[in-house]
Amino acid sequence: MKSEDTPFEGGPLDGRVLPVLVGPTGHPPKTYRIPVPDAAGGPPTVVVYRRVQRGHSRRLGLPQGWKYEYDPTGRIDRPKWPWSKPEVRPDATPGGGPDDTDG
Repeated sequence: MKSEDTPFEGGPLDGRVLPVLVGPTGHPPKTYRIPVPDAAGGPPTVVVYRRVQRGHSRRLGLPQGWKYEYDPTGRIDRPKWPWSKPEVRPDATPGGGPDDTDG
């Protein structure tokens, strides 16, 4: 597999350049999750970095490279529809609500 040296900005990996595996398109993953061990011996904390453009060319505007920026929220964005099931509300009643009358 091919890898690319990618810089990291912010968070615990600020200023480091690490080799990151690239996919068949030549791009690194959109999010990069790194488990950071706890100093007290507890469970590791997962740190999330997001891929952003490092720069772009003048004429065509193509990306010239990628870098990762620290995401302090740590959320992983996933599409809601049509790839996942709809959200089920615990208070939802099947067949209608209280104002649904049959007569």
